[in-house]
Amino acid sequence: MGTSFTLNGEPVTVAADGNSTLLLALRNELGLQGTRFGCGAEDCGACTVLIDGHLHYSCGQFVEDTAGKHVETVEGLRGPIADALRTAFFEAGAGQCRYCLSGIFVTAHDLLMRNRQPARAEIRAALSRNLCRCGAHGSILRGVEKAATLLADMDR
Repeated sequence: MGTSFTLNGEPVTVAADGNSTLLLALRNELGLQGTRFGCGAEDCGACTVLIDGHLHYSCGQFVEDTAGKHVETVEGLRGPIADALRTAFFEAGAGQCRYCLSGIFVTAHDLLMRNRQPARAEIRAALSRNLCRCGAHGSILRGVEKAATLLADMDR
């Protein structure tokens, strides 16, 4: 039977059983490796995706609960905000090993979609749901700030 939903703008159906998580379906069945398995306990944010425009940890989301919904992964993020984040993260040296960056990227993209010029405190609050085990939080924060600056320059 399967579960059907929209993934990064395209309709998909996965055969994963009702106990399977969205994370496992994305990685194992659909071959999208950007969404990472970090903890499996909804604590680290490496598996963050957008479901109907809201942030979710895909490791705690049953795939059957996504039926009829719109799921967006890091692979599906495009446009000026995604471009600004990619450039800024590279320039800031955000993340040493980069394992966590997929989830952080999705979270930062969501923040900048809602507020293109967030204050540092707003960035910290948004990123508080994501853990960087390398301790590169400073460069990640600078990356999001730089992305906001790039977006402001584009808006002029």
